Amino acid sequence: MADMQDAGYAGRHALSTLVERVNALVRTIAFPSLTQLALRLALAVPFWRSGINKWDGFLDLNEVAVLLFAQEFKLQLPGGPYGFPAPGIVAFLVGSAEILLPLLLVVGLATRLAALGLLAMTIVIQVTVPSGWPLHLTWAAMALAIMAWGPGKASADHLLARFAR
Repeated sequence: MADMQDAGYAGRHALSTLVERVNALVRTIAFPSLTQLALRLALAVPFWRSGINKWDGFLDLNEVAVLLFAQEFKLQLPGGPYGFPAPGIVAFLVGSAEILLPLLLVVGLATRLAALGLLAMTIVIQVTVPSGWPLHLTWAAMALAIMAWGPGKASADHLLARFAR
């Protein structure tokens, strides 16, 4: 009986050692700063792409962007759908945010605030296009992770914090 218990212990110990080695390998590949950088880039890309499509040049918002907010996009709220108020202004603000906030994320400057802004935009997008919830949930999760754990060491925020000490 003791031999079976020893064999069971040895088997559990070997399995535990194997699991720990695999976990150590995974930690080597997915270290926090790389993960935080990847999250910042992954969240920035879809918003940047959307923002670029709204502009014809510097501060020259294209007509399609305004048309979308004036006629196509509707807030799917109870009693609605409702149109966006002041669609020209909303299109300009959204187009500007879709350029500025991703740039801040990529550089890692005011990162948590930029992620908060993109989370707020994601919520409005969800209310506007409810069927896109799987993608919107992914964006929200990335924004929340950035807000919770910060930009990581590969960021302007990290450099500024080091110089401020």
